[in-house]
Amino acid sequence: MSALHHDHPWLTLDLGTEMPVLSWAVNRPGLVRARRILWREVRNADLPLGLDVEAWLAGELAARGALDAVCFLTSCDIAQVCEARAEADGIRARAVATVGLSNAESVGTRLPPASHGWGTINIAVTLSAGLAEAARIEALSIATQARTAALLHSGLRLPTGPVTGTGTDCIALAAPEGDMRHAGLHTGAGEAVGRAVLDAVTRGVALWQASDAAREARHG
Repeated sequence: MSALHHDHPWLTLDLGTEMPVLSWAVNRPGLVRARRILWREVRNADLPLGLDVEAWLAGELAARGALDAVCFLTSCDIAQVCEARAEADGIRARAVATVGLSNAESVGTRLPPASHGWGTINIAVTLSAGLAEAARIEALSIATQARTAALLHSGLRLPTGPVTGTGTDCIALAAPEGDMRHAGLHTGAGEAVGRAVLDAVTRGVALWQASDAAREARHG
């Protein structure tokens, strides 16, 4: 059973055992073996202009004894982490998501980078089924699709179009090695991953909207 620990500014998902993790995370991207997926909350002051962010994060992880972990970076409030679980055909999925949209984009267009923060959507997905390489890639695509569906359902828009993500979103998928060759929308694995991510991100968007409205009320 994977455990979640919040120790500000860190959030740690302990997978319980080392397993393949596929992501495009800042630390240890690609297909690697890891036992932990971490989030590091940052503020603008942590990342001054010209900073080598990857080297800075490596130093932070080294100080924590966690260079072996897959790690996300975000300026959103990781205390508002959202979790969701789903099961289909006996296959269990869990999604752990932090959602910030200060860096929102509409796919196929590009706005100037946000000056007030790098709030992003970071999602860790765990799956009970053992996956072959192709199914692992397919499951990651389903998680990405579910992230975007949650944003479209929210109705959030930019001058460039509907919000479909942020400029720095990242997803990590952790699942055992196995021989399952397919994990698309017609499969139990795809259904479980999709529903867990959809639910977690939907909750995260609602929390972000509530906190953003509160910030506007305080400063309006």
